[in-house]
Amino acid sequence: MKHLLKDEYQDLNSLAESSRKKYINAKPFPHIYFDNFFNEEILNNILSDWPNTKDKNKFYSEDGKNEKKISTSSPLALDTIPSLNEFLNFLNSFRFVNFVQNITGINESLVPDPYFIGGGVHEIKRGGFLKVHADFNYHPKFKLSRRINALIYLNKEWHESYGGHLELWDRKMQNCEVKILPIFNRMVIFNTTYFSYHGHPNPLNCPESKSRKSLALYYYSNGRPKEEIHEDFDNQFRTTMWKNRKNNQGEVSNSMPIYKRIFGKFYYKIKIKN
Repeated sequence: MKHLLKDEYQDLNSLAESSRKKYINAKPFPHIYFDNFFNEEILNNILSDWPNTKDKNKFYSEDGKNEKKISTSSPLALDTIPSLNEFLNFLNSFRFVNFVQNITGINESLVPDPYFIGGGVHEIKRGGFLKVHADFNYHPKFKLSRRINALIYLNKEWHESYGGHLELWDRKMQNCEVKILPIFNRMVIFNTTYFSYHGHPNPLNCPESKSRKSLALYYYSNGRPKEEIHEDFDNQFRTTMWKNRKNNQGEVSNSMPIYKRIFGKFYYKIKIKN
């Protein structure tokens, strides 16, 4: 699988060692991103084979107050596309998971998600958005703690004016401290906790002919350190926690029960107050 990586990133162990301090000390929570990490030919093949996300049997289209996007609803949507399948298998392989383990400095052993629950293919079209949030905290099948997100962006000739930046917000939801443009062959890795607030809350302003394409991989562990546990939010399985931005009270909906389909016909329900 070496051909999937650019030459300068072949030595993942050395890269993890040299980047760990930067990752752990990043604000507002541990994160890092790399440009031109993967072989462009591989990503071009994925774009050429990009699935028909209008297929309702394989993709779920969310169109609500908190999010307007398309995502994988079944791993079968990914299994039938060889270029995509090979790439995702690499991101779930020991070599890459070990890299994630080392760069993040997480002590608990990380495991990938072969079901791609909540992950896999993501696509957002003009006018779409994803309000600021903290992700769901447990794998519904394995009952493992969700620890890491890895996002790979596939958007060529993506201009600042199109928007779609990944925004990282502070714990008090007062300031967006980091904005990352979702350009082609950019990979972002970050911790997922009850306070890792992120999203792209403003409607996408790209041409109708374009869309914001990305691949999402999540990594889990058996438990997490005490400093990452919130007594009100992490004593049980919870769904996404949507957050209002400063001076934008009422822009998200958490007061009513949220039903969220994350895998086939699996649904969960929860009520959370801001």
